Amino acid sequence: MTIQPTSRRTFLRGLGGAALSLPWMESLVSAGDAIGVPKRMAHFYVPIGVVRRGFFPGEANDVIPKGNLGNVMASLGKQDPYFSVKPLGELTPTMQPLEPYKNKINLITGMDRTFQQGTDVHAQCASCYLSSAQPYTIKGTAWPLDRTLDHLVADQVGQTTPFPTLEFSCNSHRDNKESIYFDNISWYGTGHLAPSIRDPRKMYHRLFSTQEIDRYRDVTDLVLEDARSLQRDLGYTDRVKFDEYFDSIRTIETQMDRLEGMKAELANVDFEEPPEAYLPRGEYIRLMGDLMVVALQTGLTNVTTFMVGPERWDTPFLFESLFDSPRSHHQMSHNQTKMIDDLLKVDRFHMEQYAYLIDKMDRVEESDGTSLLDNTLFTYGSGLGDGSTHQYNDLPIIVAGGGNSVQSGQHINLPEGTPLANLWLTQARLMGLDMKRFADSTGTVDPLLAER
Repeated sequence: MTIQPTSRRTFLRGLGGAALSLPWMESLVSAGDAIGVPKRMAHFYVPIGVVRRGFFPGEANDVIPKGNLGNVMASLGKQDPYFSVKPLGELTPTMQPLEPYKNKINLITGMDRTFQQGTDVHAQCASCYLSSAQPYTIKGTAWPLDRTLDHLVADQVGQTTPFPTLEFSCNSHRDNKESIYFDNISWYGTGHLAPSIRDPRKMYHRLFSTQEIDRYRDVTDLVLEDARSLQRDLGYTDRVKFDEYFDSIRTIETQMDRLEGMKAELANVDFEEPPEAYLPRGEYIRLMGDLMVVALQTGLTNVTTFMVGPERWDTPFLFESLFDSPRSHHQMSHNQTKMIDDLLKVDRFHMEQYAYLIDKMDRVEESDGTSLLDNTLFTYGSGLGDGSTHQYNDLPIIVAGGGNSVQSGQHINLPEGTPLANLWLTQARLMGLDMKRFADSTGTVDPLLAER
């Protein structure tokens, strides 16, 4: 039987209008199919900075900040103020979960942002993280906030995907303690928020549901009838891949059903709602991460932002396997002399979730034999260097992926005062944008590039 040429973004149409995009399969691609592997960008944002002695090389024995040093705004650590590039050595305790992917990441130190007086340090570090506009250059606002990098990139690479960008948030709290500036890193422009989705169920329905499906229905069952005829025409390897793909969707749906069941049970119990109202913290982050990876894998989008938590909210999370009672990340960061060990656990916990997503991307095969990770710039970072000093200099940045376009396995220590926007300029160019400058950038981060 002759297989008709089918593009990579072919959709299976099921009952009720459900649509589910397929991963790449060699059986579905004709010899003349010129569709290439798209480039992607994803940003994994961690709030409130990190404990420097756990993250930064050479600072294991440096001073521990005492109290809320909000007026310091400068590092108490001792990174080299001069430029250097060297292979990644032994990973620090916080970075240890990345050991299996050491040759696929770059640690970048020395990058700064300039603080604009007049707004809260936490709000500005989150909302302006991907903007990095020069202070006092955006008229009519106290925020140095312009169109963020993800939307500038999506203007170039998001024109053929159903969603130009997707904004994920792992803030499961219902109390809107802070303004939108503390809980969002993606902006269409000054004062124009690209709202993130916090609820996995809402994100799931945004990706996979249509108006014809009013109740929670199994998307996989809807498309299987149409899929069976296609499945008969696949080769053995593609049939295995097809089954694995639908199993991954089924796993997410099972988690969603569990989530909905837990919420229904809690509604019938007469007790005060716990601070973590949904899934245990790690499961919640990984579930949102699974949805992000599926969206990138299937071509629903090429650009995502992923916010692990909000800035400054004192509402506690129950970090499973870490503590016996809920803890406030923000309050802990202001009491490092007593909470240093617990804070280090939280930092490593966040790094474990980043490593989980790196591994998941690395296991997704693309049409040219590369992985999803090879074709994604996947950046871990924070808008603060430390939650106690509230420093805007020497930010914790890791870039994973990029394949042959990126020189990996390095510790790139940039000269003191190098703008964070230099990295965003480099990433924009790697994504195909012809940009001479981005925000307060002064040049590209050349050591990150495979060809210089």
